[in-house]
Amino acid sequence: MRRKEASHISKKALCLLCLLCLLWLKPAGTFTAFAQAPERQQFIRTEAPVIALTHLRMIDGTGAPAVEDVTIVINGGKIESVGPTAAAKIPANAQTLDLNGYTMLPGIVGMHNHMFFPMGGSPPMYSNMGTSFPRLYLANGVTTIRTTGSVAPYTDLEIKTLIDAGRMIGPKMHVTAPYLEGKGAFTPVMHQLADANDARRMVNFWADQGATSFKAYMNITRDELRAAVEEAHKRGLKVTGHLCSVGYKEAAEIGIDNLEHGLFADSEFVPNKQPDQCPQGVSNSLRQIDIKSAPVQETIRTLVTKNVAITSTLPVFEAGGAPLAQSGIGAASALLNQRMLNTSRLTLASATCKPARASRHRATSFPCCARRWSSNAHSCKRADC
Repeated sequence: MRRKEASHISKKALCLLCLLCLLWLKPAGTFTAFAQAPERQQFIRTEAPVIALTHLRMIDGTGAPAVEDVTIVINGGKIESVGPTAAAKIPANAQTLDLNGYTMLPGIVGMHNHMFFPMGGSPPMYSNMGTSFPRLYLANGVTTIRTTGSVAPYTDLEIKTLIDAGRMIGPKMHVTAPYLEGKGAFTPVMHQLADANDARRMVNFWADQGATSFKAYMNITRDELRAAVEEAHKRGLKVTGHLCSVGYKEAAEIGIDNLEHGLFADSEFVPNKQPDQCPQGVSNSLRQIDIKSAPVQETIRTLVTKNVAITSTLPVFEAGGAPLAQSGIGAASALLNQRMLNTSRLTLASATCKPARASRHRATSFPCCARRWSSNAHSCKRADC
């Protein structure tokens, strides 16, 4: 019984996220433009200038206990007030939605998201999911994304433009330029840099087009990475990386701003690693390292000193391929926390949740990095990230 209740509550929470996302908290002056895109109407319950969401259970995201029976007033696309329903001052012209039994929480800001999906083949190909993925991000409560590497950059930028104009459903998008990959790319959807000058040209070109960040990939050289970082920083833009040919400490010293996938892409502890080469055995080297050893501690100190952010991607990268050990870096307790796995299962099982007017549309894929949810097979499949 408890499991059914938990699932029911999770579905209601997700449905409310759908609703809040799709209320489109936009200025009232943009509502006329919205009417010019009828296809998006099937996902929207209301576009009233003033909206009152009443009798909610609220989780504010700070870690504080949930608050019962809350009313939220949205005026002109902005949250005007939040407080107990009994004391709420609801404007006379507000459209009121009674959401008793629903839970509200802030939208999720995604730091590692994609707009593409693997098509298979040899070499592997990737297709842009420009229709389904923006809708599915919102349906799962993700209201802001960073695309963290693009295979169809013009498409991503045009989708962002349509979303910003209210002509398409989707989250707020921060578009990352095409991958900065060196020689040896595993897929032809990635341009292979010729040299450092090519990296500079690529950064400046895509910055001019509207990209707001860059992602270095597994075979980039130190010179190419340094050139990319220098050009991006000149323009106030940041560089992240899913690395292999360059170790984390080297990348931090070069000036990279962010590193993806926690420690699992750090190749610097592979014995006899050669400069600018992506070695075999990265995962095995990480299984054997002593986290308290001097080299590891030096890398950690360098990352902290250089203010390098680490994006963990725990649910989809480490947990999918982590060695299961009793203790240490590969410990199941560290990477496969049962509470988080249960939450993930409930979220995936509820991925088809839709607000009013959209109940006839079923979600058939889940756009998180490296996973696909099949509503028919009830399974997740691994994919490249």
